[in-house]
Amino acid sequence: MNTTAIRIDGKAMAAEITDTVRLETDTLKRERGISPGLAVVIVGQDPASQVYV
Repeated sequence: MNTTAIRIDGKAMAAEITDTVRLETDTLKRERGISPGLAVVIVGQDPASQVYV
């Protein structure tokens, strides 16, 4: 069994994804007046959950 390693440029991939999301977000704002957002819901009383919010 032969396997070959493939080098992945994570920074280039991240930049490409960021650009794509930015373009899609701008289009959504311009065409529909919607600004995407993020909401966080904490369930339960675990104090460790507070660290991530």
